[in-house]
Amino acid sequence: MKPKRKPGNSIKSNQPLRMFLVPCSCGTTFAVAENYDHQGTRWSRYLICPGCGKRHDPKNRLLQMGFHPEGYWKVDEC
Repeated sequence: MKPKRKPGNSIKSNQPLRMFLVPCSCGTTFAVAENYDHQGTRWSRYLICPGCGKRHDPKNRLLQMGFHPEGYWKVDEC
């Protein structure tokens, strides 16, 4: 017998799976949350590259990748 799901815990299958990435000139790419710029102060918005220490404003070069039903990730927006 399957356990019943609570209404608040339903899985939304109609929302696509996405990643938001920040590429650096040193070759490192790191992920940020979709709402990264809605939290914290202006100074905390800048991300430090774990590879070279360079500060990044993700609003300048944020790659949005989506997972496609065929089974692969693809850049949706830049």
